[in-house]
Amino acid sequence: MTGAPNAVEINLSAAIVAVANNDPLILTTPSGDDPERDELPFGPFNPLQHRTFETGLREWVAEQTPLRLGYVEQLYTFGDRGRHKTAEDRDLHIVSVGYLALTRIVDDREALSKSGARWRSWYSFLPWEDWRVGKPVMIDETIRPALLAWAKNGGVPAQLSRFRLAFGDDGIAWDEERVLERYELLYEAGLVEEAARDGRADRTELARVLGLPMSFDHRRILATAISRLRAKLKYRPVVFELMPPTFTLTALQETVEAISGRHLHKQNFRRLVETTELVEPTGAEQTQARGRPAALYRFRHNVLEERSVAGLRVGGRG
Repeated sequence: MTGAPNAVEINLSAAIVAVANNDPLILTTPSGDDPERDELPFGPFNPLQHRTFETGLREWVAEQTPLRLGYVEQLYTFGDRGRHKTAEDRDLHIVSVGYLALTRIVDDREALSKSGARWRSWYSFLPWEDWRVGKPVMIDETIRPALLAWAKNGGVPAQLSRFRLAFGDDGIAWDEERVLERYELLYEAGLVEEAARDGRADRTELARVLGLPMSFDHRRILATAISRLRAKLKYRPVVFELMPPTFTLTALQETVEAISGRHLHKQNFRRLVETTELVEPTGAEQTQARGRPAALYRFRHNVLEERSVAGLRVGGRG
C-alpha cells in the first residue's frame, strides 16, 4: 500500500426519544449550515477529555440541549464513505457512534429556545411508519409505484423482493421493525432528499412528501433507533422510561401505540399487561373530563428480578 490512510474523527450522535400528547418525539438541533434543517445532537469524541464514548455523548447533549440523559444504549457505528463529506472522502473521514436515549418530556420552552433544540414528531421525518389509523395513503399512492418503477428499470429482481419485504406488499405482512430497511431502500432509489444532496440521485418532487430531511445521515440513525426501540418493547420494559411515575393504562397503551406505530385493541392490551405483570395499582385514581376516574398504576420493578424477558409483545406482523 502507498500513501497514508485518511484521518478519522469519531462523532457521538444521540437519538433522544420522548412521548407527549400521543406523539413520539425526537430531540433535534438546527444545522449550522441551515437553521431550518434538523440534525441530532452530536459532537466529537475527545479521548483526553472523555473517559468513555457514553461520557462524551452525555457531555455533548448537556451542552447542546437542556437535557441530562437518563437511559442510554449504544445503537451502531456509522462509517460509510460520503456520510459527512464527499463521496470520494478526500477530507477528514467522520465515523459516528449512534446512541438511543429515552427520557420523559421536559416542557421547558425557555431552555429549549435558548439552546435552539426542538422536539419534533419522528413521523415528520418518516411519515410512512405511522399505521395507528391504518395504512398510510402515501405507501400505495406514492412509494409503491416509485419503488416498483425503480426496481423494474434496474432489472434487478432482488430489489422487488426487498420492496415487498420492507413495505409488506403483495400479501407479505407489514413488519414495524423494518424501519431502517425501508429508509435505506428509499435512499437507494433516490426518493429522499438526502440521496439528491449526496449526489447519488437527481432531485425529485417526491422528496418533498417523503418526510423532512436531516443533516448528514442522521435520518438513517433515527431509523435505526426506531427499529431498535420497537423491537426492544417486546422483551424489555423500556417503555416505562418514557412514562411518569404513575399513569393510567390508557396512557400506557397510547405510548406503546405511538412508538410501535400500531393501533392496539383496548381489551387485548389490558389482558397483555395483566399477563406480563409489569405494573401494579397504586390505589389512587385520576379524575377524567368524562366518565369515571381512572385507576393509576406504576411499573413493578421486581419483574426484572423474576425473569430476563419482560416486555409487551404487541402487534407482531401484519
